[in-house]
Order: sequence, then structure tokens, then C-alpha cells
Amino acid sequence: MTTPGYHLAELNIGRLVADTDDPRVAEFMGALDRINGLGKRMPGFVWMMEGSGEPGTGNTEAKIDGDPRFVSNLTVWEDVASLETFVFGTIHRQFYERRAEWFELMTDQHFVMWWVPEGHHPTLDEALARLAHKQEHGDSDEAFGWSYLEEAKLHREKGCDGVAAE
Repeated sequence: MTTPGYHLAELNIGRLVADTDDPRVAEFMGALDRINGLGKRMPGFVWMMEGSGEPGTGNTEAKIDGDPRFVSNLTVWEDVASLETFVFGTIHRQFYERRAEWFELMTDQHFVMWWVPEGHHPTLDEALARLAHKQEHGDSDEAFGWSYLEEAKLHREKGCDGVAAE
């Protein structure tokens, strides 16, 4: 679905099983530039919150609650189909399926989407507020997950099994 005048923002957070320089997460950290670069070249990609720009760091500098093992991904897409294609229809899916190797199981919700006006680049604080809203109130027009979107077909076929970070 395309909402005229709006784009789809998403926040995904996870807590690594080890520090970013630990061999247990080396494969994940080593793939960040490649996966993020692929996302930026995808049709429908609009914007991504950037980290330091240092190779292999992704956005790991944006510590949540001061915890260096919390990592976040905050992006904006033209529509649901564009984000779904990237998440479930590219090499990203292979890393998504292996997320339990690198991320702790999170009991709280850790993924949220919402509509933003075209041209708006959400802050991490704004995104965390949306996540908190979803945690408190469930899916709504303010903050939602894949299941809230009728047009999210790939998620239904290839989606998260709840093992770790989405």
C-alpha cells in the first residue's frame, strides 16, 4: 500500500549476545556494510539513520539506555512492499533467519513501523517512543507490526518465528 504523502518508517532493535568486537558476533558485524549498502540501493529505499561511518560498525554507536550491545536500525521506505522485498527477498533474509546466533531473545517487542510525512527523517527518540506506544497499546495507526498491514504478504510467508530480534 502506498499512502499518498507518507512513507513507512521502521525501527528494529536487538541486543547482541556479545560486544561488537567479540568473535561471536564477528560475522554479523562484518556483513553490516554489505547489507546496509544493499538496502540503500533497493527500489523504494528513502533514508537510513547513520552511525559513525566507520566500516563494519553500522549504527552501533546509537546506544539505547547506554548499553553498547543494543543495536538499532531505523529506516524509511516508500511503501510496505519495498521494505518487505528487502527484508524477505534479498540476502538480508539469510541474516534474518540466523538472528538467534547473534542476538539475545528479547521478551519485549523490538520492532515497530509507522507512517511519516514524505521528507521526514525520524530520530531514534521518536522511534523509541513509537515502540513504547506499541508495547503499551498494541498495534494501532500510531505504531504497528507486520501483522497490522493487510498488504504484508511476504511476512506471512517468510516471517519471524519469535526467536530473537526481528
